Amino acid sequence: MHPTLFSSYFVRSLLLSSLAALALAGCALHSTSSEPLAGLDHWIEQGRQDWQLPGLAVAVVYRDEVIYARGFGTLGLSSERPVDEHTLFGVASTTKAMTATALGILVDEGKLSWDDKVVDHLPYFQLADDWVTQEVRIRDLLTHRVGLGRITGNRIQFMPTASREQVIRQMRYHDFEQPFRSGFVYHNVMYSVAGEVVAAVSGQSWDDFMHERLFVPLGMQRSNTSITQFAPDDANIALPHQYIEDAVVEIARRNFDNVGPSASVNSSVYEMAQWLRLNLGEAGVYQGQRLVSENVMAEIFSPQMAVSRASRTEPVRAYGLGWYLEDYRGYQTASHGGATDGFNTLVTLVPELELGIVVIGNTFENFRPAVTRTIIDRIAGLPPHDWHSTYLAQYQQNFAEASAARQQIEQQRQPDAAASLSAAEITGRYQHNLYGSANVQQNEAGELLLSFWDDGVSKLTLEHWQGDSYRAHWHNKAQREKFVHFAKNEDGTIELSVEWTLRPQLLQVGIYPTPYSRISAFRQQQP
Repeated sequence: MHPTLFSSYFVRSLLLSSLAALALAGCALHSTSSEPLAGLDHWIEQGRQDWQLPGLAVAVVYRDEVIYARGFGTLGLSSERPVDEHTLFGVASTTKAMTATALGILVDEGKLSWDDKVVDHLPYFQLADDWVTQEVRIRDLLTHRVGLGRITGNRIQFMPTASREQVIRQMRYHDFEQPFRSGFVYHNVMYSVAGEVVAAVSGQSWDDFMHERLFVPLGMQRSNTSITQFAPDDANIALPHQYIEDAVVEIARRNFDNVGPSASVNSSVYEMAQWLRLNLGEAGVYQGQRLVSENVMAEIFSPQMAVSRASRTEPVRAYGLGWYLEDYRGYQTASHGGATDGFNTLVTLVPELELGIVVIGNTFENFRPAVTRTIIDRIAGLPPHDWHSTYLAQYQQNFAEASAARQQIEQQRQPDAAASLSAAEITGRYQHNLYGSANVQQNEAGELLLSFWDDGVSKLTLEHWQGDSYRAHWHNKAQREKFVHFAKNEDGTIELSVEWTLRPQLLQVGIYPTPYSRISAFRQQQP
């Protein structure tokens, strides 16, 4: 995605422009008569090419009508099928607002309250602090104020083959990043807990509840809560991509079921537009039928937790129940982004204008906010601004800075510094209370291999970095790499320290450098 790259993919995108044009002409919605959005198709298509996005889809809701729904590009590098308004994408963390609304439906039915204690519904819920365990309320789960930070970051899923309950039970070993309710600390598993509360109270799985109580009433017939629910003969599903080693490439689709209530919904922009309609205008009402009460909708969009900002001149930001609440050029907005492997989503509401926008792409980029802001500016009649150029220039700068920082780390490497511990000494099983099991083995080719959780999926190859430090490369290239270190304890056992990258400085450059990481020490187990 580097802006100076004119890869074969870029050329291929131009060759496919005729297909894209056909896709643009295929939707019979109201955009052609919406003067504020005149010329938007061409502008978005040009931006898609500039950002080297394989596929992109956009929908706009205005005054309770879908006035625009379009697809751009193709499903993926290996597909010539154009994206359209019905193409399924992973919408990632925009799932969170849906989970909050599912709980709101149960609040309306008198089956729970926002301030119920979690342990009253999930007796097995336990955190490292007994008092906090007893005090955590449903509202705390939904506002990221429990105090637990990320576990392993965006590029690796924690215990990917475990059940939701198994993952939740591991939280009893998770350190607090901030004291309880003292600040905003984003945590996906707490939303998974919220989903399990839905299941415990309703008697249905979170997945079934979402389908029956949200998707069906909203006419979201293609939407689902798991990639395992894709119809085998459905050919209109976007493929995930990442920018890896100077090129946009297709990557493996990954299952996020074990944290489903935080991130696993798949949908199209047309069906996401129906979700936006529920949250706009007379909030909670869809096609004249009230699905969620006025009181619950008001609570969902009420500021619950302050969110940090870069400077005191920036507008105040807050988090509601599954929504970020901000100000854009004098208009109050509610929005949420989403990112899973190879998919990026941005959903934005401007209640004063009865305007909602959803933008979804199948690789990581920052074109989505440019599209969103441009549409708001046009609908609101605000002075125009070239948001595309603004965000592209910002990305160029970020790419250069992250690349320089990564190069500096690599220049400091001392590859001739030999390891003091032999391969035989560091092989074996390791254990960590929170992170579970790890295993180091040597294969027939003499390579050192690291695996987690005995799941047959979470595997890495160790490359000697310097001394007793190694750069570990995930076999799934989309997960990139990480650093691990070995040291001998006084009792003769070996300690394996893993540097988990919780958020990279810029993923397109790699997992490192990172401003946000955690080191965990695994203890070698005696045979």
